[in-house]
Amino acid sequence: MQPIREVLLFLFLAIFSKATGMKSCYNSRATVLSDGSSYCLSWRLAVEANNVRAWRTVPTRCLRYVESYMIDGQYDRDVELIVEQILSYVNQIVLSNNGMDAWILDVDDTCISNVFYYRGKRYGCDPYDPSGFRAWALKGGCPGIPAVVGLFNTLVDDGFKVILVTGRDEETFGQITRDNLHNQGFYGYDRLIMRTAADKGKSAVVYKSEIRKQLMEEGYTIWGNVGDQWSDLQGECPGNRTFKLPNPMYFVP
Repeated sequence: MQPIREVLLFLFLAIFSKATGMKSCYNSRATVLSDGSSYCLSWRLAVEANNVRAWRTVPTRCLRYVESYMIDGQYDRDVELIVEQILSYVNQIVLSNNGMDAWILDVDDTCISNVFYYRGKRYGCDPYDPSGFRAWALKGGCPGIPAVVGLFNTLVDDGFKVILVTGRDEETFGQITRDNLHNQGFYGYDRLIMRTAADKGKSAVVYKSEIRKQLMEEGYTIWGNVGDQWSDLQGECPGNRTFKLPNPMYFVP
């Protein structure tokens, strides 16, 4: 009888030890995954707050996190919330009725999205590829960002002059960009301003500051300025209010 009890006790201890070991293994794995997501959430927050600057690529460990953020709904919800805040501000504005009340919107990843291009670049984990992006943009297939399409239409309907300012150059991307915007519901804007040969080599901050300064000298009141990069919003004459849309895939200085 005693040997049987010993065998049963041994089997019980063996099963308990295995179960405990498996639980420890799963907990350890969950901790690693949790720590990875936690780091990437912190990294993205630091990027959006402009505390991490001049970064060239998304950390490889954050590939799945950024992918999930961009395509699983959180990015869309974040943009929708920001647009709600913009519209709340818009409703407080009293137009001057002189035809010079303006809003400035960036184009890439503000009005139209490049997420399908960046999917092939591991959502920003790969270095910037100028020729690859050129080929993508020349297809003219960038989808409109739904919440921003709605914002754009509201601004136009309310009587604002919507001015689109992009870092794309006129010679290469002029007509294809106009067609892409039109096909995605962006028509009725006051003008689309693109880089010319005179702007070659200028940083985004310098180029866009000069554009805004010129607009104000023409008599425009810039009530708001919307972009996905801090360089869309920094520099001279930024506007009465600026609104930063999320973009954890790339940084434009």
